[in-house]
Amino acid sequence: MIEKLKAGLISLRDLLATAWWILLILAIAFFAALHFVKPAPPKHIVITTGAEGGAYFRLAGRYSAILAKNGIALEVRTSEGALENLRRLEKNEADVAFLQGGIVLPPEEAYYDFEESPALSLGSVFYEPVWVFYRGDRKLDKLNQLAGKRIAIGQEGSGVRQLAEQMLAANRITAGDHLVPLGGLKAAEELKSGRIDAAFIIAAQEAPVVQALLHTPGVQLMSFSQAEGYTKLFPFLTTVTLPRGAVDVGADQPPEDIHLLAATASLVVRDDLHPALQALLLQAASEVHGRSGFFQRPGEFPSVRNEALPLADEAKRYYKSGPPFLQRYLPFWLAVLIDRLIVLLLPLIALLLPLLRVAPTLYSWRIRSRIYRLYGELKYLELDIRSHFDTAREAEYRQRLDSIEQQANSLSIPLGFTDLIYTLREHINLVRQTLTRLAGDA
Repeated sequence: MIEKLKAGLISLRDLLATAWWILLILAIAFFAALHFVKPAPPKHIVITTGAEGGAYFRLAGRYSAILAKNGIALEVRTSEGALENLRRLEKNEADVAFLQGGIVLPPEEAYYDFEESPALSLGSVFYEPVWVFYRGDRKLDKLNQLAGKRIAIGQEGSGVRQLAEQMLAANRITAGDHLVPLGGLKAAEELKSGRIDAAFIIAAQEAPVVQALLHTPGVQLMSFSQAEGYTKLFPFLTTVTLPRGAVDVGADQPPEDIHLLAATASLVVRDDLHPALQALLLQAASEVHGRSGFFQRPGEFPSVRNEALPLADEAKRYYKSGPPFLQRYLPFWLAVLIDRLIVLLLPLIALLLPLLRVAPTLYSWRIRSRIYRLYGELKYLELDIRSHFDTAREAEYRQRLDSIEQQANSLSIPLGFTDLIYTLREHINLVRQTLTRLAGDA
């Protein structure tokens, strides 16, 4: 039993002595691959939205519930608007944000430098209609008809304000005291009371502020007669229609189709957000925004629509091939774990296969080299005996033969190589017989 264990340990030692360089190469490759494998995704991320109670805020709550099922905590933070959302991404104070279309302007027009912004788009997720409500009996269908009137254009830093300023500027209505920094329900209250003449609202059709103004006597909704022209001037805008009777069929409100403009809100992330989380956010976006809505068709969102920010690579793959293969069938944490292991192990396996083909040959050569060394000594002794035989050295010759045979008998080699030992001992006996014959002849 002891001899077997001893032989096994020696065999293991031979194997390790042969394969140490393979283990070294694999260790180097492992740490090199580890450098390119992203760490596991964080369990907590932050989304910056808009005002509490607004559409972005409510939607973030739905995202939070979906991510929570996958073990990810989504913290929702309110903000003053889209520009603050972008600044938070830039300062690493948030990982995800909703961004209204038209916020990121070309560099020559923007008053905020977005060239160095770390934000990437995951695509557009829903329409945000531009509602322009106004007081009066006169029907208005062009923004230049509001010249000289007091108009609520949204708070400073909000997406409403930036879009309203662009549209008004296109109608040669420049900034001044008549443009009031109010938005949402506050703007609606001022419009109802008559303290302002018009208000820009960007919100979904079911938003409370929109519903309130649609049902307010004396307040009308502008139908953009130049809607198609605006879409050419501002590519991030789309034309949508509020059908006749959609507000109140019984009262036939509105009495005719209303042509509206709509921006598309985008889901934006930091460029260093883990790709697995980007894929999970896109799946959540499909669940939240993929159904039909008042202005959208089923499956219309999420999608790519005139994205001003670069589209994330993970989003490109998602729109081309759908969710990552593993995330379709496995829990999120398990899919991420297997994905990381694949990235880590594939190069090692690719490197290990050719090395394993070489290793047996090297192992065999190492074992055989011990026996070949004794063959070398035996051959040298045989040449010495045949060429320079001296009867006075017969005892020395026999001692050297016995030493070679003793070394052969003491070799501990794997069972598969023992035939070499027996062959060597036969050859030692042949040399011994030659020595005996030469001694007899002398």
